Order: sequence, then structure tokens, then C-alpha cells
Amino acid sequence: MSAATGSPTRRPRDVRSVVARLTAVPGREDRLRHLEVLPARPARHAEWPAWAASDVVGAFEARGVTRPWQHQAVAAEAAHEGQHVVISTGTASGKSLAYQLPALSAVRAARGERGQRGATVLYLAPTKALAQDQLAGLGGLGLDLRVTTHDGDSSREQRDWARDHAEYVLTNPDMLHRSLLPGHSRWAPFLGSLRYVVVDECHHYRGVFGAHVAHVLRRLRRVCAMYGASPTFVLASATQAEPEVAARRLTGLEVLAVTGDASPRGEVSLLLWEPPFTSYTGENGAPVRRAAASEAADLLADLVAEDVRTLAFIRSRRGAEQVAMTAAELLAEVDPALAGRVASYRGGYLPEERRAIEESLRRGELTGLAATNALELGIDISGLDAVLIAGFPGTRAALWQQVGRAGRGAQDALGVLVARDDPLDTYLVTHPDALLGRPVEATVFDPANPYVLGPHLCAAAHEAPLTEADLPLFGPSAREVVDALTDAGLLRRRPRGWFWTDRRRASDLADIRSTGGAPVQLVEAATGRVVGTVDASSAHGTAHPGAVYVHRGETWLVRSLDLEDHVAVIERADPDYSTTAREVTEISVVREREHAAWGDCRLSFGEVDVTHQVVSFLKRRQPGGDVLGEEPLDLPPRSLRTAAVWWTVPDHALTEAGLAARDLPGAAHAAEHCSIGLLPLFATCDRWDIGGVSTAVHPDTGRLTVFVYDGHPGGAGFAERGFRAARDWLVATRDTIRSCTCEEGCPSCIQSPKCGNQNNPLDKAGAAALLDVLLGEA
Repeated sequence: MSAATGSPTRRPRDVRSVVARLTAVPGREDRLRHLEVLPARPARHAEWPAWAASDVVGAFEARGVTRPWQHQAVAAEAAHEGQHVVISTGTASGKSLAYQLPALSAVRAARGERGQRGATVLYLAPTKALAQDQLAGLGGLGLDLRVTTHDGDSSREQRDWARDHAEYVLTNPDMLHRSLLPGHSRWAPFLGSLRYVVVDECHHYRGVFGAHVAHVLRRLRRVCAMYGASPTFVLASATQAEPEVAARRLTGLEVLAVTGDASPRGEVSLLLWEPPFTSYTGENGAPVRRAAASEAADLLADLVAEDVRTLAFIRSRRGAEQVAMTAAELLAEVDPALAGRVASYRGGYLPEERRAIEESLRRGELTGLAATNALELGIDISGLDAVLIAGFPGTRAALWQQVGRAGRGAQDALGVLVARDDPLDTYLVTHPDALLGRPVEATVFDPANPYVLGPHLCAAAHEAPLTEADLPLFGPSAREVVDALTDAGLLRRRPRGWFWTDRRRASDLADIRSTGGAPVQLVEAATGRVVGTVDASSAHGTAHPGAVYVHRGETWLVRSLDLEDHVAVIERADPDYSTTAREVTEISVVREREHAAWGDCRLSFGEVDVTHQVVSFLKRRQPGGDVLGEEPLDLPPRSLRTAAVWWTVPDHALTEAGLAARDLPGAAHAAEHCSIGLLPLFATCDRWDIGGVSTAVHPDTGRLTVFVYDGHPGGAGFAERGFRAARDWLVATRDTIRSCTCEEGCPSCIQSPKCGNQNNPLDKAGAAALLDVLLGEA
């Protein structure tokens, strides 16, 4: 049994022989770019603390945990003493025990003589699946514990019982924001007894989402103080750089970091795998690599055929379904009985469907599973041998989190990163030191973003009037934002503080999982039923009149888009073409905050105004991609004030480098695309979180200028991180362009799937030369 989870052991796998067979398949000789073998690591144990409740210790021992590991004991001791703590260790390192031991001991010790609850625990997870997994784990301890979930799957009766009787409530930040905090008076007994707040998988809270969650937690602290409680925060994270900094930004509290992982680990073999170019061509005739999902389906089938229990992480819900289906079809050709050993797992399944799949995997009834990252976040699936990752998951921390699903305990494990056809993945598989020779990233988010802070100050004022004493809790810019909200009529100042003036629920102002405004509803023309929704920020480009829209595998034709009422009317259709929006983007500098001189070149960071307008769309024949025509659109421009990093090169430097005669717009455009693709390696973002503009001469700088900006109002911290890491970021950009084996540019280097100009103009050689000029003085 595992010292951390009590999970049953399985026969060890000969991972090295599995690797040899995978790479020996004819045609795969050149796909393995790098093999990294991480040595096994022994366990380091500690003794149970004297304060731990004897029945809680007994429950863990009954599950096979004879002694805690050292990092579990250190974190539990700190939390017991009232120290806010973040435990940042690897997957399967038993982080749950570190907070469950002090939390359960506190609940047991505080009970009244008649069993009345005297201490409570609030557990926050980023997904419902993780909360359900925690619930199952707590139930498996066999303790007399009043525990339940409070989320979108909970019945009204269950929610009422949680409020009135539960000692341990498992929920998520969105439910805390929309349910518990606005209704805090009904939760007063629970909140007034709150001893511990657990924030699990806290590395998941980054970017704008992280900023929102930070203010939800500050509102929680404020409401708890109203009822006389000051809970201890315990945060659990995958391995990340400076976890105490991220935890302090999330909670507003000083937090102790526990990072030394004392859990055992078997040998881990990590393969960096690049699919080959195909015979097909893409936009502007560029070569196209085989899709990472298709490659993952083949590898999944091979591993399942060898009885290697494998989890394949796929980026999209639709992709997970397709990978499972393809792998099953390949297995059926070998043995029809094997096809049933593969399944898919993604968000959108009914709760009972998710639980059934998780249990089938635990029992070994399934050998292969294609999943979205819903299974990344801490769900206890033991006994896996291998993990396939179709595309770099965005951060090194997430990569190791996913690889850690295999080989739990002391078992050896296999991980395969299958590169997608994009600049970041190309760079990583051809420069393995950038992935394996560096520490994991720090989490990036900015709680001071006024576009995030403002709605939460309104929500806080709705929960209880804001006072001068409350404002420091929300940061140094809170007073300035409160004054702006007051001037706008959203808050009203009275002697007792600032009051919410609207009849609406103030929490509705802050959609903590989106900053694109109210979603656009997709309404079927024939029936009037709502088929789905699309983010308002992307509706211009995907749900405009005439667009071909794919929803849950079905093709629809958009008849109209009403931006005021947030409705797109659609009808089922099967056209022989797809559509791609053409967008023009303009950018202007509002204020430069910082700059660095790189010789005569200049690197800057500051505020910008970005204006987008979708002006037309192209029809492309399917299959084939030939352009059938272009149709104009009359859609309003959209404006965004945000943060950006930008760099400029003067004319004389271009002339001296022999670049003046080249296609300068194409060179700058190509460098912009590739730099956007590489920034996630340095800023813990997705390429869809950021945008860019490039021009041979920008009116605000008078020079060739390339901008990369945050795609969220007020910024999300990504552009600032790019400014801080600019030299490494842009060196990686140049190296990616040079190392790609295509001749004139492809999706693996300078083409972008989000380009509003159909990847034209682009100059691959010019981009590399331009970056040489810029970096020559960096």
C-alpha cells in the first residue's frame, strides 16, 4: 500500500522495454527528439504529531499510511499552529493529508458534548470532479464526519444541509462568489466557526481568473471577520517557482512555503515526440505536421494493446472523444475485445457518468483513457503506467502534474509529450534544456487590475457596507477604484461607508471565469431553443452572420447576430465550406511605464488602446481549404485598454543589417506571431490570452514596432512578464524560427491560427534577421 493514499500496488512495468517497442515501429525512427530518464527517489518519513486526534491517525493507518512523509508533517504542524501555509510538491505526494490531518483533528476536538459542530472547514477546488474525489477520500476514512459538496450538482436539500449541519464543505470559487458570500447571513454559524480554508490546486488560479479568485478570498476573509472568525489558509499546489508569492497574492496573507518533496518516486522516462510533416499543405501552401491528437491515438492504441494502463491528455473535449474513438477502432483490428478497454473523459458529462468512468479506471476495467485536463487536477487515479500529452499543456508545472499521474508511489513511469504544430512545442522538443533544465514557472496574475477589482468591491459593498478600514484588504489601489465607482453611481457613500446602489446582485458584475461580457446565446431558428453559448469577445469572429459554426460535432449556419441582445440565430446546415473572419487591429500607446535601451533599439512596457474590427470573412472549400470568396461584414469596432510589451528598431539599424530592402512588414509580422507562440513558456499563459500588432513604421514610435498585449481589460500580468524576461523570450523566438525545418514558414514557427490577415505577409528569414538586430545589443 502507498504511504500517502493507501492505493493497491500493481505489478511493475518494464518501462524501458515499452519505450524501445514504441520507437521501433517502422516510420517512427525520427519522431523521438529526446529521451530524459529521471532517477528513482526514496521516501523520507516523520512521526505523527502529538496533537493529532487519535481516531484521525487511526483512520489514516487503516488505509495503509503508517507514517507521514516529512513534508506532510511540516505543513500539518505549521497549519495546526495557525500559520498560513502553501505546500508545493509533486503529483501523488500526499498533499491532502497535510491539510486533512489538522483540519479533521480540529473538527473532532471542537465538537460539543452533544455532537454540535464547533469548528468548520471550507475546501475550494477548481473543478467539481476534484471536490468529488476529495469527498470520496474523506468518506473512505470511515470517520464520523459531517461532510458534503456544495456546487452546481448539489440538490437544494443538500445545500440546505451543508449550510446548517456540515462541518466540512467542499465547493469551488465560483460557488463561493455567487452563493456563500452573497448569502453569508444564512451561513453565519458555519462561517463564524471556520477554522481552516483549503485552496487546492492553487497553481490553477492565474491570469485574470487568478485575480478574480484573489478578491473572492479577500471577501471571504472580510465576511468571516464579521462573524468573529480568522481561519487559517492552507494552499496546495503543483511544484511552482515562488509558491509563497503566488499564495500571498491570492490570499493577501503572509504564507509559509513547504517545498521539499519527501515522497518516493520510481524512475520516470520522458519522451519528447514530434509528429512528421504530412503530404498536405495548409494556408499559403505551408507544410503541415500530423496532428498531435492523431499521433496520440496511435500511441494510446499501441500501449493499450500491451496492457500498459495509459492516460492521454487531449486539449479539447471534441479531441478527447475523437482520440478514444480512433484508438478503439485501431484496437478492434487487433482484437475486438480490446476496443472496450478505451474510453473518453471530459467536462460536460453528467456527474454520474464521470464517477462511473473514474471508478472503472481505478478498478482496472479500463486500460486507456483519453481525457481533458479535468483529470489533471489532483484526482486520485492510481496504478497508471503511462501518460500521453497531446501538446505542451502551457506550463512546466502542468506538464509534471500530468506526467505525475503515472507511476504513483514507487512504480516506474512513462511520459510522452507529443508536440503540436506550433512554435512553442517545436521549440521545446528541439531545445529540451528549456523544458527539463529549468525550474517550473511562477504563477502570474495581477489582483490590482481595476477591471477585476471594481466588480469585487461592488460585491463586497453588497455583502456589507465598505468602510475605510476594509480598503487595505483589497490593495493600495482600492480607494482610487472605490472613488471611480462612486462617481459612476455604482456605490453611494454614507456615514457608515460605501453602499451598493443597484437592485441587481453585485456578484453578477464579476464573472470570475470570463472577462468577455455576457455570453452570446446560440438560438436555433426553427425552434427558438438555446443550443449553446459563445463568449462575447469571440462572437464577432466566430458567430457573425454567414459564419459556419461547429457546436458539439454539428455544423450550423449563423443567420444573424444581435450584439445588443447577445443572441445569434443559427440553423442546422452542412455546407461544403468553412469560414474564417478577417480582422483589422490598430494599437496606440497610452503611456509607457518602463523601458530598456538595447543599443539603439528600445524595449518598452506600458498601457495601450487596442481596436479590433472584423471586416469580412473568407469561405474555404472543405476539404482542401481553397478560398471560394470573401464577403464583407458590418460589425462595430471593439476597444480594449490593456498592458503591452513592445520593441522598436530604428531605420539606420535596419539599413546597416541589410534589412531595408527586405519585406519589413512580413519580417515584423512573422516575429510577432512566433513571439506570441513562445510567451507562454515565460508567462504561464495561453497564446489565446494575448495578441499582437506589428508595423514597419508605427505612428507613436516612428520606427518598426512589434507589440504583444494582454487580451484582457487592464492587463493580466502576461505582457509585464514578457518585459521582465524579454531577452530569454526573444532568443527563444529567434531559435524557434531558425530550428524549424520548413523553408518559408509553417504553423510550427511563424504561422498563427488566430491571425486575422490569413498569415500574410510573412517573411521567415527576415524575422530571424530582424531579431538578430534587436538582440545584438540586448
